[in-house]
Amino acid sequence: MSLSRRALLSTAGATALLAVTAPPVLARPGVRTLSDVRRVPLQGAVNVRDLGGYGTYDGARVRHGLVYRGDHLARLTDADVTVLGGLGLARVVDFRIPLEVRYDGTDRLPAGVSALSRPVTDNGLYGQLLTAIGSRDPVRQEEMLGGGRAAAFMTEVYRTFVTGADNRAGFGATLRELAAPGAGPRLFHCTSGKDRTGWASWLLLVLVGVPESLATEDYLASNTYRAAYDASVREGLRQSGYMENPDLIIPLQEVRREYLDAALAEVRSRYGGLYAYVTDGLGLDLRTLAALRSRLVG
Repeated sequence: MSLSRRALLSTAGATALLAVTAPPVLARPGVRTLSDVRRVPLQGAVNVRDLGGYGTYDGARVRHGLVYRGDHLARLTDADVTVLGGLGLARVVDFRIPLEVRYDGTDRLPAGVSALSRPVTDNGLYGQLLTAIGSRDPVRQEEMLGGGRAAAFMTEVYRTFVTGADNRAGFGATLRELAAPGAGPRLFHCTSGKDRTGWASWLLLVLVGVPESLATEDYLASNTYRAAYDASVREGLRQSGYMENPDLIIPLQEVRREYLDAALAEVRSRYGGLYAYVTDGLGLDLRTLAALRSRLVG
């Protein structure tokens, strides 16, 4: 498959599409927020952030430089790889499914960083987008994504974070490893760094004592960091003739409180609460939870 064909097909994180509609270096949003201090400035990724700095209920703070969240790292420049090298990362965990890696590419990482593929299902989102956008058919795209269907699909994706046994195993293993003494700094990511990565980040922050309001603020910040890039993707789809109404994909590009709430509602329905989900669903015992806080909060 030619590079241009691959680029036009790759739409879930809407990253490779810009290979034919924009320069290879991704544009970064110009909006600054108070949490920009946590952002790792890269040219080839827009949503890589340090999870450190958040305050906890008891007045402590999550340590900087231990856990990072991000979007995929396949389009990093040489300078970006140098920046990542300066973080001292020991391991990068990739939540993408094989289809995403196939079209977006494998991560570019500094030498010596361990890469671990730990797929968490997107519930068919990537394939759904490939089909809808690849059809070039406005009627079909409206039938698949319009009328609230795109947003409803996203809420189902979030429910699978709770209902899927393999998904729970992946999130549980990631959190368990972060609690291990001497684990070294880690980064976990998916394609856009907002849904699977957003759920894992929200869980991590809450489990170490960060108020839910701040954890949710971190979750919703993806909309700020991705705004300019996602808008350029939609414009590229319009100009290339792939979509007459690219705004249909906005619910898939954004994070929304209703998506997070769908996962939490599933937690309550199936487990009765977050603690039981974490212990029974993710398999984290009290010792692990204590170690997670001890290592990450100071």
